[in-house]
Amino acid sequence: MTEPAAKPKSSLKVAIIPVTAFQQNCSLIWDEASKIGAVVYPGGDLDLIEQGMKEAGIRIEKILLTHGHIDHAGGADELRAKLGVKIEGPHPADKMLLDNIEKQAQLYGIDGVRNVKPDLWFDEGDTVTVAGHTFEIFHCPGHSPGSVVYFNRAQRFALVGDVLFRGSIGRTDFPYGDHDALISAIKTKLLPLGDDVAFICGHGPPGQFGPERKTNPFLV
Repeated sequence: MTEPAAKPKSSLKVAIIPVTAFQQNCSLIWDEASKIGAVVYPGGDLDLIEQGMKEAGIRIEKILLTHGHIDHAGGADELRAKLGVKIEGPHPADKMLLDNIEKQAQLYGIDGVRNVKPDLWFDEGDTVTVAGHTFEIFHCPGHSPGSVVYFNRAQRFALVGDVLFRGSIGRTDFPYGDHDALISAIKTKLLPLGDDVAFICGHGPPGQFGPERKTNPFLV
């Protein structure tokens, strides 16, 4: 069942669908007027994602990835085939992860996932549109080499993946993790966008940059 997480002042709507054993926040983003949108973080449980699409009454035009971990991208290739749409993102530095999703699955005893080859990679300064709404791309490595954040400046809203959580940050204890790079990306790219920016992260509740800047123990 979807959990509404929309900003009511705009026609851009968002709903969160927790998926997989990792309880990852797969998100649907759509324009309320056109009912066109995107799926972000399709980690798995495609039946739940498709149910959420049906409940919202929307047509998906693309799939967006923030990074290449299995819980965020494990269902992307199958969903692309079902919907006949393109996968866009993340940064090409995560190609090694997307090329090895099936190996990641073996480590966790997960079946039914596929490696992913995006139709389009993103870099710092790029933009992407969802139903006419523009999102700026910020390359924020550290949790993974190719993590990206999607920011809608007009509506002060960001999809941050596992870069930042409410009261925490993404893990950096992987062989390719980089704690200093992650903290730098958050402090130099995200927080300057403004305290009022709301965000949806890959796990856990949504938040705002202001409280994180003031109270997040990894940032103060």
